[in-house]
Amino acid sequence: MQCHRVNEVLELLKPYWLKNKELSLMEVLALLSKESGFDKPLDQLSDEVIIYHLKMDQTEEGEMIPGIAKDCEDDFQAALLKARGLL
Repeated sequence: MQCHRVNEVLELLKPYWLKNKELSLMEVLALLSKESGFDKPLDQLSDEVIIYHLKMDQTEEGEMIPGIAKDCEDDFQAALLKARGLL
C-alpha cells in the first residue's frame, strides 16, 4: 500500500474507531467488513473497501457520494458543454 493510502486509512479510521473504543483493531476491521457487506475472509478485505466504507460512514444521510460530487453539474446544458470541451 502506498504511503498516502496508509495515511488516508489512518485518518479515516480514527473517528470510526473512537466510536467503538472498546474494540480491538481486528474487531474494528471485522465490523467494517460486516457493515460493508464484504462476505469473504477478513484477510481478503481490500484497502479500497475500507476507505470507501469509512468515507461513506462520515457522510450525512442523503449527501452525495464522495468523489461524485466534484463531477456533478446542477445545470444540464453546462454539463453538456463541459463534456464537449466548450466550457
